[in-house]
Amino acid sequence: MEHYRTRSADHPQRQQPERQQPERQQPRSPAPPVGGVPAQGGRPRPAPARRLPRPRLTGLGGGLFACVAMTLAAGIAWLLFGGSLLAYGLLFLLVAAATALWVRPADLITAPISAPIAFAVGVWPLSGGFGAEAMGIVSALALHAGWLYGGTLVSALIVVVRKAVLISRRRLPRRTA
Repeated sequence: MEHYRTRSADHPQRQQPERQQPERQQPRSPAPPVGGVPAQGGRPRPAPARRLPRPRLTGLGGGLFACVAMTLAAGIAWLLFGGSLLAYGLLFLLVAAATALWVRPADLITAPISAPIAFAVGVWPLSGGFGAEAMGIVSALALHAGWLYGGTLVSALIVVVRKAVLISRRRLPRRTA
């Protein structure tokens, strides 16, 4: 939703302070190197910290990400751990947390909804042969409901905390103004 400006150009909050041009401009010195000692002395600047990427997934994108990640997690659990649902459950906790962290603020509610769906999609390859697919999936979901509930709870808690932070950031400027 866009906010339109309703204040006139001569309103005190919209007026920009006039900049006075100095009579004589001095040449700019080169910027000090990052992470090193400046050329003219002084304190060294710390190197910029490497940040993790901050993708913003839509609700559908978050669900697709979770489903694809859980299918890959099932493949990893099958190849490395012999189809261990313990390893699959631990990977599910990570995927549920990542989905809840990477979904955009407008679609926060979709993260706890897509987590159990992704668990079911990913458990399908681990549930047994193709002949007993439905029974294998139902059995795996029933026997490992703890992981399912745990991942959904992790996702829901992250979403609630993120939403609380977003609400507090919106209210903060109103209090100071």
